[in-house]
Amino acid sequence: MAYPTIDGPYGLRPVKMLDNSPYNGATRLYRIASAYATNIFYGDVVKLVTGGTVERDTADAAMTPIGVFMGCTFTDPGTSQPTFKQYWPASTVASDAMAYVVDDPNVLFKVAVISSAASTTPIVMADLAITDIGANVQMVDNTGSTTTGNSKIAVDDTSATTNTFPLRVVDVVTETKTSSTAFPEVLVKWCAGHQFDNTTGV
Repeated sequence: MAYPTIDGPYGLRPVKMLDNSPYNGATRLYRIASAYATNIFYGDVVKLVTGGTVERDTADAAMTPIGVFMGCTFTDPGTSQPTFKQYWPASTVASDAMAYVVDDPNVLFKVAVISSAASTTPIVMADLAITDIGANVQMVDNTGSTTTGNSKIAVDDTSATTNTFPLRVVDVVTETKTSSTAFPEVLVKWCAGHQFDNTTGV
C-alpha cells in the first residue's frame, strides 16, 4: 500500500525514541485549568505554567515546551458525563480536566515541512533535504481544526545552527520523498527550551 500523500500539516506525532527503540505510547497526565480560553489540538505543543497546569505553547523561538498534547478528558458541563476529546475546547468549564502529554524529551516526532516561518493561507508544503539532518529548525504556528481535532503546526523549511531553535532534524521520512534529496516530512527532537532540561524551573 502506498504511503499517503502529505497535503498539509498535522502537528507533531510521536514515532520512536532517540535510541531507535519504538515509542510505547507513554503519556503523562497534566491538569488543564477550568475555563482555559485557548483551544489545544492533538499534536500541539504545550507548556507547564505556574500553578501546575498546562497551556498551549506558541510555536516560536521563545517556546518552552513540556511536551505534545495527545487529547484530554473532563466532565462535560452540558451532559455531566466523563468525556474524552481529541482537542481541548476553549473556555470549557471543568474542574477535572486532564491533558495527555508526551513529555519525554527523548521522543522523536514526525512533522510536516511547510514553506514559511509565518503561517499563510493556504498553507504551502515544502521540503528539507538529507543535508539538513543535524541542523535546527523553527516551528510554524497554525490554528488547528475543530472538525478533526488535529493540530496544524509544522516546521519551517529553513534550517540553521541557531541554538535557540526548538527542534533538531534527526532524519527524513523516506516514504514522502518528493525528489532525489527533498522530503516533506522529517523526524525531529527537542533541541532547546524543554522544561525538563532547563535549570530554572517554571
